[in-house]
Amino acid sequence: MNVWISREDRDARAGTGRLGPWLRCWSPRPTARLHLVCLPHAGGGASSYRPWAALLPPQVELLVVQYPGREDRFDDPMVDDMADLVAGIADDLRPVLDRPYALFGHSMGSAVGWELALELRRRGASEPRRMFASGRAAPGTATTGEVHRQPDEVLHRELERLGGTTGEVLADPGLRAVVLGCVRNDYRLIETYRPERHTPLHCPIDVFTGDADPELPPETVNERAGGWADLTTAGAETRVFPGDHFYLNRRRREVVASVLRRLDPSLAPNGQTWPSTP
Repeated sequence: MNVWISREDRDARAGTGRLGPWLRCWSPRPTARLHLVCLPHAGGGASSYRPWAALLPPQVELLVVQYPGREDRFDDPMVDDMADLVAGIADDLRPVLDRPYALFGHSMGSAVGWELALELRRRGASEPRRMFASGRAAPGTATTGEVHRQPDEVLHRELERLGGTTGEVLADPGLRAVVLGCVRNDYRLIETYRPERHTPLHCPIDVFTGDADPELPPETVNERAGGWADLTTAGAETRVFPGDHFYLNRRRREVVASVLRRLDPSLAPNGQTWPSTP
């Protein structure tokens, strides 16, 4: 989790002139033909997806959700209820969905993405072209606990188990308190979340995980794509990458290339790094 804000991160919203507080865009592309909307993990902020902008072709505009209470929304009250979180995201996202879109959510973000797709459908928007669910089994099947009720030491060990947070951050008392506050809030949200039964989506769902991910091990993925196959009429495919729960950090280029190939093979970069400007 990043706890400092660069000038580029502060400008990610202001530079577009069209986004509300829930969305960030580092490379506005008004002529792009589709949006890729990304949702962070528990405790994470929008900047975790910032490097993706340079790996996307000009036809794809990256929009990243910024949860309140972190990074440039540090002073905004955090939200620990799934319905409230999704409503806030949908308020800002629905007005800018003027072209096809796909959703990519990692860990908690995959459950948020599922609920967001349902909420957007309820509001009259089209369904995503594809949904990408990473590092977590489907809502209703994912294992939950009560980590959010535990003392800081238990949360600390949980972050060490999953990786993704540097030891330097956890060793600094001030930064550690900020990180654990966000993590506790988000664990409360996902551990108290009880999904309702809904009509399945009609878009394909792609399930990504790491081969050493303790949250979504390959054997779980093999069981109807971790339960995601039951949430769509269009089928679910899986892709296993080398790595742990945060495989997508080390395998960023491979992950983005896989997303592009599944959206449209003509978008695949073939080893090319796209410029970060429109």
